[in-house]
Amino acid sequence: MAETHFGFKQVDESEKAEKVAGVFHSVAQKYDVMNDLMSGGLHRIWKHFTIAQSGIREGSKVLDIAAGTGDLTKAFARKAGRTGEVWHTDINSSMLQVGRDRLLDEGLVVPSLLCDAEKLPFPDNYFDCVSVAFGLRNMTHKDVALSEMCRVLKPGGRLLVLEFSKVWAPLKMPYDFYSFKLLPKIGKLVAGDEESYQYLAESIRMHPDQETLKGMMQEAGFGVVNYHNLTGGVVALHKGFKV
Repeated sequence: MAETHFGFKQVDESEKAEKVAGVFHSVAQKYDVMNDLMSGGLHRIWKHFTIAQSGIREGSKVLDIAAGTGDLTKAFARKAGRTGEVWHTDINSSMLQVGRDRLLDEGLVVPSLLCDAEKLPFPDNYFDCVSVAFGLRNMTHKDVALSEMCRVLKPGGRLLVLEFSKVWAPLKMPYDFYSFKLLPKIGKLVAGDEESYQYLAESIRMHPDQETLKGMMQEAGFGVVNYHNLTGGVVALHKGFKV
């Protein structure tokens, strides 16, 4: 059986999805509060930048993958308008439910679908934009997922990958101290779950750096790929265009 990483641990590939699911079932109810605490509110700026780079306009078709509590879905739905089509999707039922309820509370009725990014249930060449924010690093076969995202995009469509990345070298020591010493303690205090936030910190370090992810997107079929470092490389937004 092939192995993959779950944080810093090696596990059978068949086990990873279940282990990741356990993490997000655990943190779903406190996910938004923890995002604000962990990032000092910066995640809102990162997401705002992503929306600004999306090219979404009235009537666009958008697929939001690993959409969770629906921050990006909400913004996409408002930009795409009544003539647009925006899908809120996640592989985790707890996160999907929290996001669906939040969208309904905002008066937004969009389809919410439980689905696996490695097996997208959509036709070829369908969407104008596909996004995945803070979800790619949790996928077992990132190459397969990226190829699927490319498949469902129309020619000329764009993929937006907002994800933690390789931080600027002078920030590494304080960032590591925060990630491995403080973050799990905050998770224990606020969400009652230290272990899940330890995994989340480890998963960030195991994710491909900026240039590696750019190459993976090119291998998946994106003809033009570029990225923007945000907050000293703590996060990067990769944009891939299907030719």
